[in-house]
Formats: sequence, C-alpha cells, structure tokens
Amino acid sequence: MARSRLLAAALAACLVLPVAAAAAPACEVPPEILAEARPLPNAARALAAGGLSILAIGSASAVGNGSEAEAAWPARMQAALQERYPGRRIEVSVRGGRGVTATEHLALLRDGALGAQLVIWQVGTVEAARGLDVEDMSEAVVQGIERIHRAGADVVLMDQQFSRFLRANANIDPYREKLRMAASATGVPLLRRYDLMQGWAEGGGPDVERAPRADRAATMARVNDCLGVTLARIVARGITAAR
Repeated sequence: MARSRLLAAALAACLVLPVAAAAAPACEVPPEILAEARPLPNAARALAAGGLSILAIGSASAVGNGSEAEAAWPARMQAALQERYPGRRIEVSVRGGRGVTATEHLALLRDGALGAQLVIWQVGTVEAARGLDVEDMSEAVVQGIERIHRAGADVVLMDQQFSRFLRANANIDPYREKLRMAASATGVPLLRRYDLMQGWAEGGGPDVERAPRADRAATMARVNDCLGVTLARIVARGITAAR
C-alpha cells in the first residue's frame, strides 16, 4: 500500500508541474482518436439555445494547482470551444482533486445536481497507480455514466495519461481495457488520452518525462493545450452529429 501511494504521489507531482502560458498546440491527432466521437444531443440543444455548461471531473491533471488551473486541460478546452462557437456562452466548472478515485467521484455526480449539459470525466489513473480493484472502478464508472444520463447530460470519458513511470510500476492495461468496455457498453465517447500522449511522446511531440527540467513546465503546458483542443474537437463532432 505504501509503495502504491508513493507511485500515485510521484505521478501526480508530474501532472501538476507549474505551467507557463500555454503555447499554440502543434500535436498530431490520429483520425482513429477523433473517430471515437459520438452524438451529444444534450450539448447540441444547449448550444443551439445560446450556451453550453460543461462539468469536468477528474484528479490532479483536471484541477491544476491554484492559479495554474487556467492552463489545465479543462480551461484549454473551454478556450478552444469558445473560439469555435463565438457568440455562444461556454462555461466549464471543475470538480475533483488529486488522488480522487472513480468511486469518490460518484458523490460529485448526484442525480439532478450537475448543473451541466455535458460532463468530461477523466478517470482511471489513481486506480492504476494504487493498484485498486479494477472491477470496483468499472462499476463506479458505469454507475456514474448512468447518473449523468438520468440528469439529462452527455458524457465524454477520458482515460489515463501516458507515463513510462506508471507503465513500469503498475499493470495499467486492465484499467484501460475496463474503461474501453464501459464506454462501449454505455455508448459514450472515450478520448484515449494514453494512446494520444504516447503517440506524441514517441513521435517527436511533447514528452514531459524526457523534457529537460527547465523545459518541463512549458512541455506540460503544451500537452494540456493539445488535450484541450482535442477534447474540443471531439465535443464539436458530437454536437454536429446530434443535429
């Protein structure tokens, strides 16, 4: 247990590095990643009516660190969507925190209390890093998606970030597979963040773990910007598909 908590803490520290202003994204997104988009009817109706409220739920990478939350992926997604839909009100709120699990996220997904038409749910990293029960995670995710749907909102799932450190110290594959199965069973889109970040890291794109120490903040900012823009593209495709 102590080892798993040390692993989770080390990974979280990597994800909340102080970040500079996000640079313009220059990250390639394979077509198969964007092909995960699914219709988002609740988001489409809200946007047509003048505005879209989005709830981002996650752990360390979602909430950022104090004022640096403006450079975390939820804020970068909001900026990208606002640029895509000028004149429409795009609001993003964030819940969660470092070390929060899918089961703990359920308390943030009480029926009728979302205040959003779209939920972006980043989940699975804490469970993998701590070696928690993969079935418990899966059941919590499915239950959470059902709660979100009952509350009249759409869902986009996002899986774990790519990390060589995590891969070397945890059996991450079962957790990734369970998230894919949960997304398929409930018909929601899944942003395969692990595959996306691995492609960037191994293909000449941003690679936080191998960036020089002096460049890590800027590299993390670039990753967040790229994730935010990719999420915005998936959301936009889902909105278009629902019309």
